[in-house]
Amino acid sequence: MENSVTERNLPSLLAREDMLEILQREEYGYFPSSPEKISFEKKQLRNDNVFGGKGKLWEITISVTVRGKDFSFPVSLMLPEGEGPFPFFVNINFEKNIPNFYFPAEEILDNGFAAFNLWYGDITADNGDFTDGLAGVFYPDGKRNDTDCGKIALWAWAACRCLDYAETQPRLDMKKAAVCGHSRLGKTALLAGALDHRFRFVHSNCSGCSGAAISRDTTGEKIEDICRNFPYWFCENYKKYVNNEKNMPFDQHFLIASIAPNSVSVTSASEDDWAHPENEQLSCFAASPAYEKLGLIGFVCDKKAGIGESFFDGNIGYSLRQGKHFFSRNDWHGIIRFINSK
Repeated sequence: MENSVTERNLPSLLAREDMLEILQREEYGYFPSSPEKISFEKKQLRNDNVFGGKGKLWEITISVTVRGKDFSFPVSLMLPEGEGPFPFFVNINFEKNIPNFYFPAEEILDNGFAAFNLWYGDITADNGDFTDGLAGVFYPDGKRNDTDCGKIALWAWAACRCLDYAETQPRLDMKKAAVCGHSRLGKTALLAGALDHRFRFVHSNCSGCSGAAISRDTTGEKIEDICRNFPYWFCENYKKYVNNEKNMPFDQHFLIASIAPNSVSVTSASEDDWAHPENEQLSCFAASPAYEKLGLIGFVCDKKAGIGESFFDGNIGYSLRQGKHFFSRNDWHGIIRFINSK
């Protein structure tokens, strides 16, 4: 792995605040500030024996005031029976209703975890319309400057508001607050964890280019593909690096390193060539010195991972599973095992 880092000529890690400054200015856009006002409304969604009697499902309406404008969005909260406090996930999801393909609710409850389910469509649509939803609050005319944030940062900002609510709830354990997501929402989870250190655990599943994977010399998805198909995920400045990755003053190991000293885990799929598993693992390896500098164990693997291997002993975990680009139940089991090992 050391040879791969040298061959890619990756930028050296910097102080966390300097890495985050570069990532926001050049890739994701500047993260919005916290809301001027925030309030919560809670109601139970189901009164019957939901999830086999293992837990209850609530809807939390989060209302914020930002830049003098009001915006509200719902999240669901699944709570196990008992007093707690419970470790919990903020799961940034492609689906609104749970359980679903990305969210094995009963298995999460069986392991003693609570979970927020945040549907990204309730925040702002996955398109270039910056008058939609929360985007319209920050950009009322739909226009952005070069360093204004894209949709990924807006989804991440909403995930952080779930933590604002969690801080008011004694049954939720803020010492074991986790954020997770798959694919573009895996990119979102990494950004949320880097910018908000209240997330003690961060997980990305098959997040690929502009997420966990190193961008230099990749054979999978490239920045050119991202900026052609999904330019609205990022700030306008990011387009400078189309076919120009070698001149980036950063790479994605900056994002993982910015999560330190909190723990981060990355899952890759062996048949997901587009997300490039080797580059995701390389990013974990290259970020490890940020943890070691703090006297912590970073990433414990210095060789290419084999299919079915997991490396969870350090504060950077990595798992390579058999399969394609999806979020599996085994991935969830791996995340839970990683959190419980800390």
